[in-house]
Formats: sequence, structure tokens, C-alpha cells
Amino acid sequence: MPRISYQLYCSRNFPPLADTLKMLADTGFKEVEGFGGLFDDLDALKAGLDATGLKMTSTHIGLDMAEGDAANLIATAKELGTNKIIVPFVMPDDRPKDAAGWAAFGQRLSEAGKPFQDAGLLFGWHNHDFEFVATETGDLPLDLIAAASDDLMLELDLGWVLRAGFSPVDWINKYAGRITAAHIKDIAPEGENTDEDGWADVGHGVQDWAPIHAALQATGVDHYVIEHDNPKDHARFARRSLASIQKF
Repeated sequence: MPRISYQLYCSRNFPPLADTLKMLADTGFKEVEGFGGLFDDLDALKAGLDATGLKMTSTHIGLDMAEGDAANLIATAKELGTNKIIVPFVMPDDRPKDAAGWAAFGQRLSEAGKPFQDAGLLFGWHNHDFEFVATETGDLPLDLIAAASDDLMLELDLGWVLRAGFSPVDWINKYAGRITAAHIKDIAPEGENTDEDGWADVGHGVQDWAPIHAALQATGVDHYVIEHDNPKDHARFARRSLASIQKF
């Protein structure tokens, strides 16, 4: 059975954090994944984790945070028991415009990751769908990012892979050995869940999870992070998604 975690960004619209963490622990989660905004109140984060016994084994942080405050982030990660640092996004205006730009961005990520890797932490990139829009050379940005360094890991978001029009299984196999965790994310049938941006609870959408799970297991990915970008009810999403994964 893979390790199952919950990306706390799913619950950003359901404060307070302490209640979210209690809900997740009561639902049966043992691990969570953080995001940059939680570092604004570390005392609340630490207190909530301590009170529930949850472990924040991975976290998303902005690239500016990674580049600007690596030493402090490393110290905080080690205090929290976090061993995976993932950069998840770049704003549209800051995205490279061509293949050379994406290759350079991959090098920037690689350089930003070195202090974390030197400290024994894993460092990687989390995709959306914009990395699957071909550049003028026909190369995909995600490939150009990954090519920058074999040490740069990937947290493959399977929902965005499918939304971009690609096969999650193909991309799992393509980057076997480079995927440190997978975001387990489902998409609602076309026209449904429009009030949740078209996302679905895991196992209640269109993803074909049997071959995806088989591919993840065959390539050694044992860290599943469930995510929904905009659930109306985060407790429902957590409960139903965990139940689905436990049946994989």
C-alpha cells in the first residue's frame, strides 16, 4: 500500500488550520503536504501537527522562497520532518516564452535545489498543464525542465496531465525513477462539477485508476498525494478520496 498524503492547499478555504488537521486525522490520514502560505504562521502549523500526530512529509514552496531563504527552510523542514521540497508553479507573466527559456528555467530550478539536496532533502517540480504546450522547437516545457538535471525530481500531477490531453500512464513510464510523489487528482465528466472547476473526488471522475496505479507501483512510486483544487466540501473530498485509494 502506498503512503497516502493530503495537500493542505485543498483546504485553504476552510479555516482554521487546526480544524482541518483534526478532520484529516479523524478521517484516517497520517501524512499531509504543505504549501508556502502555511509558513507565515509556523507556530499554528507546528501546534496542529503535534496535536493530531500528522506528519508534513512534503511541502510546496515558491521558487523565490527556495532561492531567498534556503537555510531557514531547511532548518524548518528538518524540524517538521519534511523531506521533500517541491516548487509547484510559476506565474503566467514569469513563464518562459521559448525552448531556450524553459531550459534555462530548468537550470534555475536545479541551482535552487542544490542546498536542499546537500542537506539530504529531495527537491523537485510539480506540473500543471502549461508545461505540456509545445515550444517553437516542438519540445514540451516539462521535458526541458527535467533535462536540466537528473537530480531534479518530479511530483507528477496526474490530473493536470490528463487535462492537458496526455496519458498519465505514458508520463509515469517516461519518468520512471524521477517521480518522488504523484498527485492523485480526478476530473469530473465534461459539464459536471462546474462549481468545483471541473475537478472530482478521487475515484469519482474520469481517470482510469487501475492502470495508473499499476504503472505507479511498477515504477516504484510509493507516495500518493490527493488533491482537489476547489472542493465545495473538503471533508467529503478527503473521505471519499481516501476510501477510493484504499481500494486501488
